[in-house]
Order: sequence, then structure tokens, then C-alpha cells
Amino acid sequence: MFLPIAQANEAPARVYHVCIQLAAQGKTSEAIAALQASSALLSPVDAWQSRMLAAASLLQLKQQKSTQLPNPQGNSNLMLATVFTKQHPVPVSVNPWLAGSLGIILPGGGHAFLGRWHDAKVAFLMVFPMLIMTLWAWKRSMGPVTVFFVLLTAWLWSGSIFSAISLSERGNMEAYMQWWKPLWQAAALSGQPW
Repeated sequence: MFLPIAQANEAPARVYHVCIQLAAQGKTSEAIAALQASSALLSPVDAWQSRMLAAASLLQLKQQKSTQLPNPQGNSNLMLATVFTKQHPVPVSVNPWLAGSLGIILPGGGHAFLGRWHDAKVAFLMVFPMLIMTLWAWKRSMGPVTVFFVLLTAWLWSGSIFSAISLSERGNMEAYMQWWKPLWQAAALSGQPW
């Protein structure tokens, strides 16, 4: 990443954009380290130092799934991000384990909690009849048939529970990213590290 001194004005911009490309490729830790190291080499009055520090802070925020911005300390980009956070509340996240617990109590309960009514209905209509068949086979002491229905019911029910948990986690991540992307743009940072 070392560039000739003759291109000093272009060098910070190039380094910045290379770091943003690294973050877009999923190499967020490398991008943060490079941004912090590069900003340390720049003069405090250089606008690129402010951008690099703000970009590193926001990438760290995203990496940790945090919503607490660092103190701007005179960084204009972070000040803009702070104004954004005051005007745009952090998305409320759903507890995935609560969705899973509701799915344990009632097939489709976790999906209903998430507001995914169609999925809740499908989960209920898949698991509940199998539960009835399992109880029917058990009551008649049908041995291997009972075992078959128990295994099938457990498989369907556990899949419904896993689905509720993973959908809530995905929903939390999507809501966070819908908040974080405009935060990046509000901080007047160029590039798309997502």
C-alpha cells in the first residue's frame, strides 16, 4: 500500500478506497487495521485522517453489532453520524430465544411472535397433525409406528423452532443494516463497505 510521495494528495484517497473494498469483501478487521494505521501517518489537519478514523469507527461498530458511537472528539464525520443517531432511533431487536421458546410451547408460536403468520400457519399445520398421529399410535401401543411418528414429529417441530430462531436473527441483522447503511452515508463517507 506504499505509494510514491509525489502522489501524496491521491495516496490517502487510494488507501481509503482500498480499505473500503476490503470491508466490502468481508475483510473488515483488515480494513479497520489499515484505516487506523494509515490515519496515524497523516497530519491531524488532513481531512482524510478524519474520514479514515470515522470509517474505522463505523466499521468497528458494524463488526461488533453495536449502536454506541465513539466520542466524536472534533471529528466532523463522527459528529454527522452522531446527529443521525439522534434523529434515527436504533432498531429494536427481537430476542431469538424468545421466538424459539414460543415455538417449543406451540408449533408456529415463534413465527407468530415474529409476525410471520403464514409461516406460523404452515408450521402448525405440519406439526400438529403429526402430534395427533403420534398420540394416536402411542395410545394403541403400535410400537414401531409410534417410534416413526415420534421421530417425524420431533424432526418437524425442531425444524419449526430452528426456523423461528434463525428468522429472528436474520431479521435483527437486516434491521441493523438498514440503520447502519444510512449512518455510514450520514457520516459523509464515500464507498459502500457492504
